[in-house]
Order: sequence, then C-alpha cells, then structure tokens
Amino acid sequence: MIVALIIACEVGFWVLLALGLALRYLAKKPRLGAAVLLCEPLMELVLLVVTTLDLKNGAAPDWKHGLAALYIGYTVAYGHYTIKWLDGHVAHRLAGGPKPAGPGYGKARAVHEWKLWIRTVVAAAVALGLLQTAIWYVGDAGDVSSLEAWQLGALRAVGIHALIAATYTIWPKKAPAGAEEPPALAKTER
Repeated sequence: MIVALIIACEVGFWVLLALGLALRYLAKKPRLGAAVLLCEPLMELVLLVVTTLDLKNGAAPDWKHGLAALYIGYTVAYGHYTIKWLDGHVAHRLAGGPKPAGPGYGKARAVHEWKLWIRTVVAAAVALGLLQTAIWYVGDAGDVSSLEAWQLGALRAVGIHALIAATYTIWPKKAPAGAEEPPALAKTER
C-alpha cells in the first residue's frame, strides 16, 4: 500500500502541477492556479501520516518506509524549486514571459550546482530525521536494518552530489563559441 501511495503522490504531484499551471496560464485564473499548486504539500503530509500509521499498526519496517522518507525529503527540498522552474518555462512559452536564465557556464554554473547540492543536503536531512524517528519509534521491537540502510543511502547521495558539484568547480563548463553571457554572470563580473 505504501508503494502505491508513493506512486500516487508522484503522479499527483505532476497532475496538480499541470493543472495549476494550466489554470494560471491557459484559463487565465492565476489565483485558482496558485491554490491548486498549494495543494502539493498535502500529498506528502498524507504519505507521512499513512507511513506512520502503517508502522504504528505493527508493520515491519522495510524498504517501503525508507523510500517514503526519501521521497518526502526530496519533495521538501526540490518541490518548490521544480514548480518555480517549470512555472518560469510555462510563463515564457504560454504567457510571453521572459526566457528563464539557464544555469550558465563557468563560475555561475558551479554556484548553481552547489546550490542544488545544498538542496540535496536538505532532502537528506529531512529523510534522515524521518528515518531516525521511525527507528526510535520501532525501537527493539523490530529489525530496523532496512531503515538504517536508507540512511546510508541518503548520505551516499549527498556525497555523490558533492563530487558532481566539485567537478563544475574544478573543471568549469565553458560557454560554446558565440553563446551569450548569462545575465547573472554579466552582473557579477562588471
């Protein structure tokens, strides 16, 4: 049941996102679109409650509970960022808004990658907190090795993402010939 709920939350995230943006830009109802987008966190709250109730009702902690914790952590850290990113692109395509700036090249790209890494740290911290709470809740009554494995997985993801961000710092991505300088970089170097 938890896996089905995680899938439903993921599908629901994209359905609500599409509906919210369609209301905002196609139906010209920005307030209603914003209200739909504000429903996004409710799905994660439902997932958290159902996962907690599953453990409370005596379910053995396993990979499903760990996946739920990581999913919640990811959506806490990256959910708003994803909505804002997609909103900028939809506004550009459907409402004549300015073209969203990309991550850029060189130093600007490295800074962008480190900001994404910070989001990954936040996602891992939320997941680690939820997993540790579940471990304490289960206590000696059950095998929590699966939840501990998910904690290590979250830490591994932080480490791998740090290596990726470091590569952009050590070997900065160069702009292709004839490419425009990103606006953020132009402002900081002048």
